[in-house]
Amino acid sequence: MNIFKSRTGKPPNKGKSRFSKINAWLHLWLGLASGIIVFIMAITGCILVFEHEIKQLTSPWLNVEAQSPERLLPPSQIYAAVQKVLPNKEIHGVWYNGLDKSVKVDIESDSLIYVNPYTAKITGMVDHEDFFHIIDEGHRNLWLERDIGAQITAWATFIFFFLLISGLILWFPKKWNKTTINSSFKVKWDAKFKRLNYDLHNVMGFYVLILALLISFTGLLMSFHWLRESTYWISGGWEEVKEQTVSVAKPLSKPQLDKLTAADLIWKKVRTEIAQENKEAVIIHFPDDPKDDFYACTDMHKGIWRDLYFDSKTLELLPKSEKYIGNERFSDWLMRSNYSLHIGAIGGLSTKIIYFTASLLCASLPITGFYIWWGRKKKLKSKG
Repeated sequence: MNIFKSRTGKPPNKGKSRFSKINAWLHLWLGLASGIIVFIMAITGCILVFEHEIKQLTSPWLNVEAQSPERLLPPSQIYAAVQKVLPNKEIHGVWYNGLDKSVKVDIESDSLIYVNPYTAKITGMVDHEDFFHIIDEGHRNLWLERDIGAQITAWATFIFFFLLISGLILWFPKKWNKTTINSSFKVKWDAKFKRLNYDLHNVMGFYVLILALLISFTGLLMSFHWLRESTYWISGGWEEVKEQTVSVAKPLSKPQLDKLTAADLIWKKVRTEIAQENKEAVIIHFPDDPKDDFYACTDMHKGIWRDLYFDSKTLELLPKSEKYIGNERFSDWLMRSNYSLHIGAIGGLSTKIIYFTASLLCASLPITGFYIWWGRKKKLKSKG
């Protein structure tokens, strides 16, 4: 799919260098091969951009009347309330989302349980397989088995990233003058459909380029471990860490080691000592094995959060969590913010609107590119 074709209307290979011919050939056939996958991922991405906002408007069980932070019930009481209603279900964790939001309880089930954090009353029990979950499965796996679908979407994203770069090479004018500037930066809205389609593909493809590269690259970071590790290193990670003297904390007494008591202590510690913003939004995950570390999550804001790990015996914060607290390096912030950069939550609603528009334009590129190729193919057949 030629995302940025020649502006002359002539076959893109005529009079071109060998590099240009190869670039144009790869751009066309790789675009045709990945077009439908890119379209599906872009459209589902558009929908997922506003998942949080839509759910807040359509799911009354998510919201409660805000009260004083001191009245929030600890994880042990939320746990007990859910276990009383669902005694045979294993509870994996509790998600506090703020003073005016219900607590989401992660249970061994296809349902999600929401609890009022002040009264422990269950506000809702909803199917995990909701509309947005289905859309997310399409975005990540094309509604196929995860092992297969994730590989297809990962490599389709890789191809799309290449198409954006090769398209820029095709788009770049040999000479800068009034004619090339107009044809490269302006859509001729009053032109016939064929020319309008070409401009929508060529010009809009250029304007969406930077955001499309960012969206696809952040997607690639989530898909390829080797790329994530390489990017982390290039951005300043993996520096030699100086040896630090670690104080050995005294193990807690046996009653304190109960997972619910420990969860309450960690929950309080995160809110009062560690959280830097949005202090009442905390996730506490119960270890599957008593020997496992406790996991907590805090500072959840605009799609970014901090991962915290606590020793199950002492409840002390483990050294691997230190990089997420205080003056973290750019490489750590980048990895932590990758998801937010991918979905456009990094700047709130304004960037989400921009990302939605960019994703919609990305979805249009395979369609307009296919029509350009199909039109030229029909023209060649009619001449023959």
